[in-house]
Amino acid sequence: MVSDELLRTHLQELRRGTVVVASLVALRRPDYGYALLQRLTDHGFPVDANTLYPLLRRLEEQGLLTSEWNTEESRPRKFYRTSDEGGLMLRRLLDDLAAVQTSMTGLIEGADR
Repeated sequence: MVSDELLRTHLQELRRGTVVVASLVALRRPDYGYALLQRLTDHGFPVDANTLYPLLRRLEEQGLLTSEWNTEESRPRKFYRTSDEGGLMLRRLLDDLAAVQTSMTGLIEGADR
């Protein structure tokens, strides 16, 4: 029997890279951190705020996201958007994700290469 803790560990590893891809997809439309957190969760990518905010900063430092502050509301919010370079990276990542899915399907179905 697989322990819950072991399963959680492997699911976390599996989802770690997909959260980057999901964030780049979601941020093709500008959004702020908390709204992104909710949107990712609503679409099956639950992520902790303590994971998401450092990820957003890292993706911005890498040039894959841009950001700007909206100070028009009572509380300033930092809005993120996938940059042009982030869009190029996203296409490459999605291509690779599709290739991984094809390979996995072949393994599951027992197809030889």
